[in-house]
Amino acid sequence: MSGALILLLTLATSLLAAPVIFLLPERAHRTRTAINLGAALLKLALVAWMVWGLAQGAAYRFHLPVMEGFSVHLVADPLGILFAGLSSLLWLLTTLYAVAYLEASPNRRRFFGFFSLCVASTLGIALAANLFTFLIFYELLTLATYPLVVHRGTPAALAAGRIYLRYTVSAGFVLLLGVVWLQALAGELTFGELRLSELDEAYHPTLQGIFLLLMLGLGVKAALVPLHGWLPQAMVAPAPVSALLHAVAVVKAGAFGIVRLVYDVYGIAFSATLGLLGWLTAAASLTILYGSLRALAQSDLKRRLAFSTVSQVAYIVLGVSLFGPLGTLAGLAHLLHQGLMKVTLFFCAGNYAEELGIHRVDELDGAGRRMPLTSLAFTLGALGMIGLPPLAGFISKWYLGMGAVAAGSPWVIAVLVASSLLNAAYFLPPSYRLWFKAAADPAWPQARCLGRFETHAWLWGPALATGLFSLLAGLLAGLPYSPLDWAGRVVGGEYFP
Repeated sequence: MSGALILLLTLATSLLAAPVIFLLPERAHRTRTAINLGAALLKLALVAWMVWGLAQGAAYRFHLPVMEGFSVHLVADPLGILFAGLSSLLWLLTTLYAVAYLEASPNRRRFFGFFSLCVASTLGIALAANLFTFLIFYELLTLATYPLVVHRGTPAALAAGRIYLRYTVSAGFVLLLGVVWLQALAGELTFGELRLSELDEAYHPTLQGIFLLLMLGLGVKAALVPLHGWLPQAMVAPAPVSALLHAVAVVKAGAFGIVRLVYDVYGIAFSATLGLLGWLTAAASLTILYGSLRALAQSDLKRRLAFSTVSQVAYIVLGVSLFGPLGTLAGLAHLLHQGLMKVTLFFCAGNYAEELGIHRVDELDGAGRRMPLTSLAFTLGALGMIGLPPLAGFISKWYLGMGAVAAGSPWVIAVLVASSLLNAAYFLPPSYRLWFKAAADPAWPQARCLGRFETHAWLWGPALATGLFSLLAGLLAGLPYSPLDWAGRVVGGEYFP
């Protein structure tokens, strides 16, 4: 099978599933579930095939000219496959979770149709080989996620959807402006093939301005301060959508785009020459501390997790802004680690809300005895976010610290320490309440179905799986194909080609 065909099939698994799901009657629950899970499994298998192929030296590329200077160009490179692998794995687990979570909800056909379009957009972003293709899928992701944010149709959901659109559509316009300006200056913007450093030095101020435009366009989805305002508002969406926004698609698409911008559009060395990396380090550090402080002030569990995302995703940006392989290694590894840990926490928050009606941190007392597997998963995710060994978050922060020292920015360690202490301050109390406080309600609602343990297996199963993955990603970090190992392959190509 040709490399181009595999790339197209990887996208088609979701693009073709979406219209079929839209056409199914609402009552066709089993057929819709089979299509959803079949597409997710096939996509994961195709991405795994490409992971193995890349390790063996295979090439996967698709190119379709659209007009002079513009083409749809897809490629499976180590960086893109890193993001595609995370998205494919978490999408399978999120699909399982969403099927059970929305079991008795209306409009499931609409939800899962747009859900499939979201995964197609995310994979398109991961596999895009130039800025034109990236922009197409980036904007498609905005349009596909809006119906999910407003899915419940409540006034709060519709208001959150309007805020989401204002932020993301404005960001898309700014990104488009930057792409067109850069294309006019440098020609077709194929990742890894631009030679911006060869332009006359008189263009440097212009290139700095274009970089700022592109960063603004990407920084909204990455939730960098002060562009993050849409993210906490979007927490009115159902738990599977929250997991989607924070761990799999939207926020990660912004962070991934920043990685592409620094390494494959401007180049890390030229970015440093233009003085862009120091500004990026400062912006990421501010976001880390601000997000942590705001998370500490939240009593609503999902809003606490939302501001935690603002902080945690900035670790990725911080890592790539540190000029050196160790910082980049940490940032790319955290792109995977944070996805595993954060999707776990949102799955758990959804379980508490679905089964026990819990939405606030102070309502968690004793819930660990009623829902032990969900609470075990939550604890693993929380401890990982704090950065305690041997969980995945520790690996990220350890390498970030070493990268900061190697890059001559030891002050970043103070940011990491302060952030970790704040992480502990807002994640340890919920974990303590789960296990060591008396039950808030001595008569917890019993399971709705005979033979079911704590909640539907498709609700606690994905949460426990991702929680264990975040533990194994730390314990087995030195093994081949671990998140850290694959991040190292990307770094090797960037710094030691």
